[in-house]
Order: sequence, then structure tokens, then C-alpha cells
Amino acid sequence: MMAAFLLQTGGGAGILGSPLVMMVIVMGIFYVMLILPQQRQRKKTQAMLQQLKNGDKVVTSSGIYGTVSGIDGDTVILKIADQVKIRILRSAIAQVEAEENAS
Repeated sequence: MMAAFLLQTGGGAGILGSPLVMMVIVMGIFYVMLILPQQRQRKKTQAMLQQLKNGDKVVTSSGIYGTVSGIDGDTVILKIADQVKIRILRSAIAQVEAEENAS
């Protein structure tokens, strides 16, 4: 059956000349170059958000620096100054700052 398919392709172009094969190759390249890295980044971010704890210094997606002073489900209470606390969504945290004593 494969031999019959190869003979029907028209000789000169070969199997890579088939539009279906080229489309599959392009889709594979898109998957490897775009979708896989995005999935890895999403998993990394979700793991970081799950590991939040009181005392972590964080930066929100809007650029606010603060210290986590409480966690309640999907919300986080962030201390941004003395006597100033705000409640934000856990998903609004962009990154956890590295600890100074970590080496």
C-alpha cells in the first residue's frame, strides 16, 4: 500500500512534496517551539504559587513589592508597608524574590 502511495505522488517531488506531510511537519514544529515551552512555564508558575508561605517576599504582576502575611485560598494578604496590607489574588503574584541567605 505504501508503495502504491509513493508511486501516485508524482515521482519528482517524493514524499515530502505531499501537502499533508508538510502540514504535519509544520504542526510538529509549532508544537515543539511554541506550545511545549508555554506549558512548562505555566507548570513552573503554578508550582511557585502553590509553594507560597508567610514571610515570602514577592512582586505582583502590577509591580508592587511586598511580603506575604496571610494566605486564604485564592487570595493573599500582602504587607507593602508598615500598617499597610492589601488583599490580592494569588494569580497576581508574578515572582517570589530569592532569599538573601540562599547560596
